[in-house]
Amino acid sequence: MLALLAIASAPLFGQTAVKLRVDATDAPRRLFHVQMTMTAKAGPMTLLYPEWIPGEHGPTGPIVNLVGLKVEGGGKPIAWKRDSVNMYAFHLDVPAGVTSLEVAFDFISPPESEGFSSGSSATSELAVLSWNQLLLYPQGAQADDLQFQATLKVPNSWRYGTALPIARESGNEIEFRPASLTTMVDSPVSTGAHYRTIDLGTDGGAPHYLHLAADSDRALEVSPEIVGQYENLVKETGALFGSRHYRGYHFLYTLSDHVAHFGLEHHESSDDRFAERTLIDPDLQRISADLLSHEFVHSWNGKYRRPSGLISGGHDGGYDTPMQGDLLWVYEGLTEYLGEILAPRSGLRSAEDYREGLAATAAALDTTSGRKWRPLEDTAVAAQILYGAGSDYADYRRGVDYYPEGTLIWLDADTLIRQLTKDAKSLDDFCHAFHGGPSGAPALKPYDFADVVAAMNAVAPYDWAGFFNQRLHSTDAHAPLDGVRHSGWKLVYDAVRSDFWKAEEDDRKLADLSYSLGLKVKDDGTIEDVVFDGPAKKAGIAPATKLVAVNSRQYTETVLREAVQKAASDSKALELLIKTGEYYETHRIDYHGGERYPHLVRDAAAPDVLSQIIAPKVKR
Repeated sequence: MLALLAIASAPLFGQTAVKLRVDATDAPRRLFHVQMTMTAKAGPMTLLYPEWIPGEHGPTGPIVNLVGLKVEGGGKPIAWKRDSVNMYAFHLDVPAGVTSLEVAFDFISPPESEGFSSGSSATSELAVLSWNQLLLYPQGAQADDLQFQATLKVPNSWRYGTALPIARESGNEIEFRPASLTTMVDSPVSTGAHYRTIDLGTDGGAPHYLHLAADSDRALEVSPEIVGQYENLVKETGALFGSRHYRGYHFLYTLSDHVAHFGLEHHESSDDRFAERTLIDPDLQRISADLLSHEFVHSWNGKYRRPSGLISGGHDGGYDTPMQGDLLWVYEGLTEYLGEILAPRSGLRSAEDYREGLAATAAALDTTSGRKWRPLEDTAVAAQILYGAGSDYADYRRGVDYYPEGTLIWLDADTLIRQLTKDAKSLDDFCHAFHGGPSGAPALKPYDFADVVAAMNAVAPYDWAGFFNQRLHSTDAHAPLDGVRHSGWKLVYDAVRSDFWKAEEDDRKLADLSYSLGLKVKDDGTIEDVVFDGPAKKAGIAPATKLVAVNSRQYTETVLREAVQKAASDSKALELLIKTGEYYETHRIDYHGGERYPHLVRDAAAPDVLSQIIAPKVKR
């Protein structure tokens, strides 16, 4: 087992801790000023900027936003040269007699944009600081050993939250306790003018906090009911895993319409971001309910237990080693499943909304044409390129499907364990054994495919290697829906949009007619995507075009939906006027099936295992 946390200052190559000073007072203008002091010795030296960021599964370090780099030694400038192959490496020659370097640069946080932590992370009212974006480190350093002594200056009156241990505060400046490079990269800071910290209680000896940073005070007015649901989440994870591999946990929840929306796991915290009104708007709360539960699960599945191919930093030096994603169906797929079932167990999501979400997942994957050429395992291996894939012809190219298909696979495994053991055991027992162990400070215990199979066999003997391999390598046209069927439910389609479906459409500002016309249309008429084997594609319509009119009437969502409904009772083809570049074309779609949306309905011939799976495990 590899220790992840080193609090006491320790020398590296005979050097003391690197002093890191970050001035974030210009965060409202998306600028961060960095100064570093590190020991050095005469001769060639290479400084690296973190490239492969844990949890992002790719070379996502935003090196393009590092500007103004200057290096000095002995009070004199030292020239640097970027490596002509590795864009993240800076070479320099340390003059004789120089024993320390002064390094300075600025970091530009991008304007409103999507992405992970390299996307938009600051507004005039708040900021999320990822330390990997604000430091350089010597090539050859072991991330577990290299110590940083960091200070952070935030704008006046801004408050903050972080899992990084604090030594002292003075005004708007925070001095942190010495921490390893691994811990620094693993411990972001959220800060803002509109800020609230909520104590979620101590469980298993560890305190838990919900830190809210928002673009307004109104967004922070979370109800006691929702706070109670997050308190339940803490208790439900304790029941699921039986131990906690952190000294305390901090949910860093950023509420803004102008930052990238995502979740990113860390061992003792999570960087979670969604719309400004998420906690005060029932529909936004409905669709985001499993965001924090997903990232929280990663503390066990992803941080404590991690595929050996996804280990960077402490295990093999720095953050310049490429990751191998072939086991992301465990790292992310199992986390997706657990995060989704923990939401209803905690009360964050209703059982009905959970089922509607599962139906949407099952339907999307069951109609993914790309599964006939691309097996699921390849979506994991190719993760580093698929995160940036376009949304056009998405079901043909396939994206990071190991997330949603992981849900289906692990639901299947859960129901199978229950069947094999006559309900004596479940996937909870696997999680307890595989992700459990002693509680305490963060630690890392790598695994491989054989370890997963062995742990599953210890819970319920079966050909688990064959079970997983068949699903990973299949090019069958249909998704693995046995888990849905074995849980006592069936996937069906009808003309009714559920509240969950409507909330998803509203958030994405589109009309999703994937299972009727085979179209997703944005509010402004832009056709975001077409289903590759769907009616619209067969009629010659392509993604990234614009729907101007429906049956000679200007496009609105209502006009389109009513036209689809009317076509179900007459023989006339729908006429869609499409703008492609500077040209207009009319396309006729001979579709008469009405609107179709997926749902799960009970199969009375089988017991309702799904309701057992999502039921709370902690008495309240």
